[in-house]
Amino acid sequence: MADKPHYHEHRARLRQRFAERGADSLADYELVELLLFNALPRRDVKPLAKRLMDKFGGLAAMLAADPKSITEVEGAGDAVSHVIGLANAISRRALREDVMDRSVIGSWDKLIDYCTAAMAHSPTEQFRVLFLDHRNGLLADEVQQEGTVNHVPLYPREVIKRALELQSSAIILVHNHPSGDPTPSDADVEMTREVMDAGRKLGVTVHDHLIICRGGHQSMKTLGLI
Repeated sequence: MADKPHYHEHRARLRQRFAERGADSLADYELVELLLFNALPRRDVKPLAKRLMDKFGGLAAMLAADPKSITEVEGAGDAVSHVIGLANAISRRALREDVMDRSVIGSWDKLIDYCTAAMAHSPTEQFRVLFLDHRNGLLADEVQQEGTVNHVPLYPREVIKRALELQSSAIILVHNHPSGDPTPSDADVEMTREVMDAGRKLGVTVHDHLIICRGGHQSMKTLGLI
């Protein structure tokens, strides 16, 4: 009988440590190894796990990476890209579940966690709108526009039109800054005020405009800009 591959016992030990002592007992790259076991059952995935962490600089950025950039890492292919994308989707869905069906205003930290997971590591700007009901429960979360590395267009009338279609009485605007600096630009503030003006005429309130990035987040309301 042929000897078992050299990584077989390593996999068993890693699984056992996770089962008995939990995720906190493992380094980040070891958690990635556990994930990759499902994509590459017959390969030593430790070197690949470390390459992925080096490439993206951390778990959050790796999970949020686009499939093409993952497959460009040596040793990674479609199966690896798929399992990482699936892990990201499950994580985001769980975070979103914490926000749904409850007051967004009363679950602010969870909302920030969700938006950060969804947008902070995107290489291009995207603009999403959170549509709320009269009790500030989340009716819908929709990406309205996607743009370039430093610009994304938003059309105030379209945002308010969509709010009326959903019978939403209030909205929260959210967009990301790939630069890593969450400071609102003059254009960000001006556009927000245009949406507020359009909504005011039709009974749709803009609660806030959040800017999300790797370096943190900013609230225009907290900054006194709206």
